[in-house]
Amino acid sequence: MCFDHDSEPPIPRGDREAAGRDLILTARDGNRFAAFEAAGDPPSSAAVVVLPDVRGLYRFYKDLAVRFAQAGHDAVAVDYFGRTAGIAERPNDWDYWPHVYGASFEGIRDDVTAAVSHLRSADPDRAVFTVGFCFGGSYSWHQAANGLGLAGAVGFYGKPRRPEETAGAIDRTAGMACPILALMGGDDPSIPLDAVEEFRTALEEAGTPHEVVVYPGAPHSFFDRRYAEFADDSADAWRRVLEFIEANTDGPPAETG
Repeated sequence: MCFDHDSEPPIPRGDREAAGRDLILTARDGNRFAAFEAAGDPPSSAAVVVLPDVRGLYRFYKDLAVRFAQAGHDAVAVDYFGRTAGIAERPNDWDYWPHVYGASFEGIRDDVTAAVSHLRSADPDRAVFTVGFCFGGSYSWHQAANGLGLAGAVGFYGKPRRPEETAGAIDRTAGMACPILALMGGDDPSIPLDAVEEFRTALEEAGTPHEVVVYPGAPHSFFDRRYAEFADDSADAWRRVLEFIEANTDGPPAETG
């Protein structure tokens, strides 16, 4: 679990008016899943698919989608567990692990594809990014190699290879068709710095445009208003996400580094 149920994104509200609404989206395999859309008026030129942590869609990610819209980027946050847990809202203490273990690479890919298609419904050429956290951070990077025509993929403290994977994001760098941004905690026992550096090296060797940022002393899930001691790191990470989106919406790919 990344965030407590009462955690909040450590982001100030932006100047753009934004409204959020619950959605039900349908993947190509017929799966119906919960999502949340935050949009401004007029629609933004770039949009974001938010990939949550292991608990799926809950308030933190709905709030984050609204923050993206207020910052100028319409967003859809998705839930992974429509196939096994249905579309109803769940209590904060629900038992999510069986559904995490039951989620498949193909199912997550198809659900993200549906969200991307929704965001491009009025403009098939719209720049779309994925931004994920923990479980969603790993799967955000995966989407760069899934043929979705993304403009970029961002992962906060995702594992380059999750224990249940035979092929992790680190193994798919050669197929990644968009720039990658990785935002990692320097004191995250679940993701050793050696693994982060291996991911950086794999991206470099594949020639994939990327930026891998490590925040010294920051733990897993540092991007949380409750972690006041990491407020500066969170502010820097948010700035980097917005700059990454801006740089890759209409301009050249991000510099490697």
